[in-house]
Amino acid sequence: QVQLVESGGGSVQAGGSLRLSCTNSGDAYSYHCLAWFRQAPGKEREGVASIYPPGLSTYYVHSVKGRFTISHDNAKQTVYLQMDNLKPDDTAMYYCAVDPGGYTGHYCSLGISYAYWGQGTQVIVSS
Repeated sequence: QVQLVESGGGSVQAGGSLRLSCTNSGDAYSYHCLAWFRQAPGKEREGVASIYPPGLSTYYVHSVKGRFTISHDNAKQTVYLQMDNLKPDDTAMYYCAVDPGGYTGHYCSLGISYAYWGQGTQVIVSS
């Protein structure tokens, strides 16, 4: 079973950067969709970015496009989210997720129910 642990969250001022990591300590995955989601207080969880490692296909929601970069190191079983030019609206609990399905042929969908989740890491961006 895939077991995910996130790290790298913290507090930063607007315009700053953070790099989140999510490492799998369980059974190795290969042809799986990897994604980052976030949930702000009082709001629904939203997908942020996804990556399909075999082809490195990536997808970003509009609000983070050009500021966030998702990447993956298969040997380390780790997915990263580099977040630059952070804004107060980016404040949320960030979760990584993995699913054996979800690949559309072009990118990994953020609209499916991902099978495996980490415990989350908090990101706070102050103005």
